[in-house]
Amino acid sequence: MKLYTKTGDGGKTSLIGGRVDKHHLRVEAYGTIDEANSFIGQAMALLTDARFADVYQELKKIQHELFDCGGDLAIVQNKIPYKATAEMITFLEQRIDAYIDEAPPLERFILPGGTPAAAALHVARTVTRRAERCIVALKQTEEINTYVLAYINRLSDYLFAIARVVNARSGVQDVEYARSAIVFRDKPEQKEIEPSE
Repeated sequence: MKLYTKTGDGGKTSLIGGRVDKHHLRVEAYGTIDEANSFIGQAMALLTDARFADVYQELKKIQHELFDCGGDLAIVQNKIPYKATAEMITFLEQRIDAYIDEAPPLERFILPGGTPAAAALHVARTVTRRAERCIVALKQTEEINTYVLAYINRLSDYLFAIARVVNARSGVQDVEYARSAIVFRDKPEQKEIEPSE
């Protein structure tokens, strides 16, 4: 089997149940998920130290789940069941809560960066937010698996939380945004701490 098929040379691509232009919102949404997945892979290549074994294994699991999410977004006719589930979201929420407790207290916005791995995770986080915006736009006009949208929303929070933990385990402090007021309070009900929500 050849890697290239030439079927997309006219600017269209195949979905599950039809063909669309390559700039279609569905293609943009799952393509941006693929981009985020690639940046997660880059971060994993920087997380081979034993201190990050748990994070590495979680990210590996997430990479498979992102393929599930992309596959769900590629379905234009309900011919096959969706793969993204509520359990996937619950897992991310549990890990976010644990990592928030592990990282130093947070009061102000922070700048993306720190260790190379944390910086890569912040890139993955911002691309994940872009994927979320694409999915929201798609949802306004077409049917989707809504668990995908919730999962992607939670994933960006997760990536923010583990970027901070990676810095903390490496002995590197997050850099606070110099002109930030105190915006995060220690409230039990406030668990989502990523600036862009």
